[in-house]
Amino acid sequence: MYQIVTDSCCDVPYQLLAEKDVAFIPMIVNINGQEYFDDLGKSFDYEQFLQSLRDKQQPTTSQINVGRYIEFFTPYCEKGEAILYLCFTSGMSGSYNSALQAVDILKEDYPEANIQVVDTLAASMGEGFIVLEAAKRKQAGASMEEVITWVNEHKMNLQSWVTVDDLSHLYRGGRLSRSQAAMGGLLNIKPIIHVDAKGTLQNVGKVRGRNKALQKVVDETVDHLVSKENQTVYVAYSGDLEAAEKVMGLLKEKIDIQDSGIFPLGPTIASHTGLGCIAIFTFGQERVD
Repeated sequence: MYQIVTDSCCDVPYQLLAEKDVAFIPMIVNINGQEYFDDLGKSFDYEQFLQSLRDKQQPTTSQINVGRYIEFFTPYCEKGEAILYLCFTSGMSGSYNSALQAVDILKEDYPEANIQVVDTLAASMGEGFIVLEAAKRKQAGASMEEVITWVNEHKMNLQSWVTVDDLSHLYRGGRLSRSQAAMGGLLNIKPIIHVDAKGTLQNVGKVRGRNKALQKVVDETVDHLVSKENQTVYVAYSGDLEAAEKVMGLLKEKIDIQDSGIFPLGPTIASHTGLGCIAIFTFGQERVD
């Protein structure tokens, strides 16, 4: 018996995780000096959060520290239940290393504890995609070792293509200089971003105009598929459902989609992308640095 757990950077609604028997540990979002748990919609006021972005406030986030991991993992150790933690990418957060430290500390008191921490090297519904596929395999009877093997063999095929509408958040996150952000805003430049093999965000292109940016992430997604048949595609968005639906429509014109979903970016991720982010997630070609 084992429990799959993840964190709220996966952006899968809490109801769906519950349905799939996946537990999660919330990230923390700070808005105007007040801390809130990103609990995937269970109690977090997402509309208030979006309004804070519209009001040009700058929410910040905190990685999960060692103490919170110990607190979260301990009940499972007490029951002798194994844990498979599918973690937010180490390329964007120190949470993965904190989880490993927590496991080392817990094993001093629970030497028989079986806690496996797997770095998904993915974010948002990319991480969520991996989590849902892992849960599907567990429900089909796969052992924890078999699920871990599947994740490690396939996570490099997880493709994430992203564009953002508000460059100020990339500037604040250190991915653009102040002058680049200002000039990009004036010229209506939209970056094209990919999550690389190290699980980090890479600016891999830029286009002028929102519509061209949406078309570009669709084209990149299609170009990086191994097959255009029988695909599962997830689209995540922050405050612009219309754009997300447009992107899904464009994808359906180009590939055979058997399963799909459109989900809002959670507040942890959206705090770093701002309003108007659109991200597409598929399994396709192997990621490269």
